[in-house]
Amino acid sequence: MNDLSVTTLDIDPKELEATVRTVIDEAKRRGATQAEAAVSVDAGLSVAVRLGDVETLEYHSDRGLGVTVYFDQRKGSASSADLSREALVQTVDKAVSIARYTAEDPCAGLAESALMATTVPDLDLCHPWPLTPDKAIALALECEQAARNVDPRITNSEGAGINSHQGLRVYGNSHGFVGSIPSTNHSLSCAVVASDTAGMERDYWYDSARAHDDMVAPSTIGRIAGERTVRRLGARKIETVNAPVLFPPELARGLVGHFVAGIRGAPQYRKATFLLDSVGQQIFPDFVNIGERPHLLRAAGSAPMDNEGVATHDRELVSDGVVQGYVLSSYSARKLGLQTTGNAGGVHNLLVQPSFSGGLDELAREMQTGFLVSELMGQGVNGMTGDYSRGAAGFWVENGQISYPVHEVTIAGNLRDMFKNIVAIGNDIDTRGRVRSGSVLLQQMTIAGA
Repeated sequence: MNDLSVTTLDIDPKELEATVRTVIDEAKRRGATQAEAAVSVDAGLSVAVRLGDVETLEYHSDRGLGVTVYFDQRKGSASSADLSREALVQTVDKAVSIARYTAEDPCAGLAESALMATTVPDLDLCHPWPLTPDKAIALALECEQAARNVDPRITNSEGAGINSHQGLRVYGNSHGFVGSIPSTNHSLSCAVVASDTAGMERDYWYDSARAHDDMVAPSTIGRIAGERTVRRLGARKIETVNAPVLFPPELARGLVGHFVAGIRGAPQYRKATFLLDSVGQQIFPDFVNIGERPHLLRAAGSAPMDNEGVATHDRELVSDGVVQGYVLSSYSARKLGLQTTGNAGGVHNLLVQPSFSGGLDELAREMQTGFLVSELMGQGVNGMTGDYSRGAAGFWVENGQISYPVHEVTIAGNLRDMFKNIVAIGNDIDTRGRVRSGSVLLQQMTIAGA
């Protein structure tokens, strides 16, 4: 294979900014009262290996344009993967044509001009990795082999995969705003299977970062994947019981994700959430604090602006257990009679403040007896009622120590009760996603077994 990297972009942001301005000007010439456009260009490399052989090697290269025009309160949108001048004009024409046939919506329109990101700070989000296919294959193979070397009972593999991605997104609108965000994301993962006389078990591990040199070594990822898999051998079924449940950091952030889903603008104005009108309500114990920090350097959820060009800023979503605000775009904000929170496109680095001076092991000792979750399966969460029921595997804890692995159980409860019953939040914070949380110990859930 050649030695050239296929994971880096060589595109001038000013070229794409000019494209966005051209689209906005074309829309205004056609009589649009407001218009917005976004152009994105992406490139990446993905490699998957299994049992020492290369399964897939894929190079990704994508580009696209999205344009939205407004004729007062009538809206039309169109998109194109062709960025030629002729295609840009045709895309604007399509959006204009659609707008002429849509019904008026009093909440339609751009975010307010005063909220635009007048300065776009460098958040250190772009770290291209000059990764060749040969190097990617070698790293993935190293990772998988490290997992397979952990224990002779590791008899099979689901493989190891490496991904490297670089992108550039430019957004602009008829307020005169144009901003660009270059970014990179790199990841490496591995999953293996172990077997003994009792059966087979699988587990995995991974790492991801904006800069590849921030990730742990492939051999470390593989070793952890192997150790996690072997630890699950000999798993048992248990009788149905009500008991404390401990979520490790990589799963605890999912609980926070359910909270965020409940306070988004769309379910609020549709009255389709278990957290309806929850601002000012005590949803969590008073030691729970959750803040949004969009400007952390190199973080997975960092962004100087949201998808509407609105400047992002630090804010508190939960203070002393009380909900402080919703997660809003300009449209959902207008539907609720509020102002956008700069969350068009999602949240930006939610930090869950620890309440306990220890991590998973210390919380297990604090729990004494209960269920430590290591894997969740299925999508059994009802956003309307808050009912929660998911398949799970993990470990039974006795006297503060892992006693034996458990599989084929379902953990169930209601999210409102689960949030109120949080006992402690560990300081073992997982920084790999948009939600940064430590382990979370719940006082009680129903664990349905055999």
